[in-house]
Amino acid sequence: MSPGRRAALAAHEASERGRRLDLALAGAAGDLELDARERRFAHELAYGTARLRGRIDHLLARQLHKGLDTLEARVLAVLRLGAYQILYMDVPDYAAVSQSVDLAPSRASGLVNAVLRALARDGGEPALFPDRTADPVGWLASWGSHPRWLVERWRARWPLADVAELVRLNNEQPPVRVLPLGAAADDAVARLAEAGIGARALPGTDSVELDAGADPAAALAALAGAGGAIVQDPAASLVVAYAAPERGMLVADLCAAPGGKALALAARGARVVAADRSPARLRLVAENVARTGLPVALVVARAEQPPLRHAPLVLLDVPCTGTGTLRRHPDARWRLTPDHPAGLARVQDGILDGAAPVVPPGGLLVYSTCTLEPEENHERVDAFLARHPDFHLEPTDAVDAMHLDQGGLLTVLPWKSGFDGAFAARLRRSA
Repeated sequence: MSPGRRAALAAHEASERGRRLDLALAGAAGDLELDARERRFAHELAYGTARLRGRIDHLLARQLHKGLDTLEARVLAVLRLGAYQILYMDVPDYAAVSQSVDLAPSRASGLVNAVLRALARDGGEPALFPDRTADPVGWLASWGSHPRWLVERWRARWPLADVAELVRLNNEQPPVRVLPLGAAADDAVARLAEAGIGARALPGTDSVELDAGADPAAALAALAGAGGAIVQDPAASLVVAYAAPERGMLVADLCAAPGGKALALAARGARVVAADRSPARLRLVAENVARTGLPVALVVARAEQPPLRHAPLVLLDVPCTGTGTLRRHPDARWRLTPDHPAGLARVQDGILDGAAPVVPPGGLLVYSTCTLEPEENHERVDAFLARHPDFHLEPTDAVDAMHLDQGGLLTVLPWKSGFDGAFAARLRRSA
C-alpha cells in the first residue's frame, strides 16, 4: 500500500478523534517520511475527503443496508478515502479498490471490496441526492457536504442563494493569498513577476493572490528582500486595517497565535506585544517574527489575565467556531455541534471582561472573530456594551464600505467578498 494513502488514513482517523487535520497530516507525513509527490497525494486525499465527507457518506450509505453507524471507525475511514479516489482523483478504480482493501482490517476486506466496486459502478451523480428544489436543505447537507444543523442555522438567517454559494465556496480549494509586509500590493506583484511567479493585487485590500499552482514558499522568498510577506487571507488583513493603528502606538494582541495579525500590525509601524496562552502556538509566532525581522515582543499569557497594565489599542482575536474559514479548515465543520457557539460565547465574554481594564480612557478595544455566528459576533458586542457602559462603538472608514454592516462593524461575508469570513468591532473607552 502506498505511503501517501497510509498518511491520509492516519490523518483522517486522528481528525475524527478531534485533532486538527493540518496537524494530523503533518505528523503522519513526518512519521512516514513522505517525499514531495506522496505528500501532495496525501494532502489532496485527506483534505478532499474532509471537504466532501457528507457527499461521500450519502453515497456509501446507499450501498450499505445496515448504515454507516454499524461500521468500525477504520473501515468507514478506508471507505471514505477509497470513494474519494474513485470519484474525484485521477486514480484507476481497480487501484483505489485494491489499495483500500489492503488498508482495511482483513475481516472487512470483502465488504470494502464490494462497496467500492458498487460505488465505482453507480458513480456519484447529483441525481442520487435529494432534489435541490424540493429539499434544498437536504441537498446542501448531502451534496453540499455540510452538517444539516449548520445548513439549517444559516438558512434561517440568509437567503437560500447566499447559503448555497457559501456551501459551494467551502468545498473549493482556497486560493493562496499573501500579505506583503514592506511593499504595496502592486509592487509585490511586480517583484513576484520578476521571479517568474504570477499574482494579482486584490482590490480594496493590501493583499495579492498567487496564480493557481504557484509555490507559496517561493513567493515568500521572492518578497523577503522587500520587507517580507506572510500567507494570509484578506479577511484577516481587513481586521488589522479596521483597527487602524497609528505609527508608534503600543498594541497588545492578546490572542496572537499563529501571529499573522501581530505581524501585520507591526508592518504598519505599531509596537506590538503578542500574547497567547499556548507556548507551542506562540513558537509559531516566534518563527514568523524571526523570519520577517519585525519588532514583536512575545509573552505567554492568558487574555483573561493580560501581561501588561495599559495599552492604547488592544486586539482580541478570540477563539471561535471558525465558520468563516471552513474552506480552509474543512475538517472543522464535522467537529462542531449546535452547542459550540453558546459555549464559546462564555469564553469570549471572559476574555472581553479580562482585557477591558487594560484599555485606558480614550483607548480602543478591537474584538474580532473568524466566525459567521451572531452569538459570537454582534451579540457578544451588545452584551459587552451592556456590562461596560464606559465603552461605545466607534465606526471607521478605514476599510471599504462593502465590508461594513449598517452599524459600521466589520462583517466580511465569503459569498460577497470571495474572502474568508471575519467580524470585528471597534470599542472606544470614554475619555
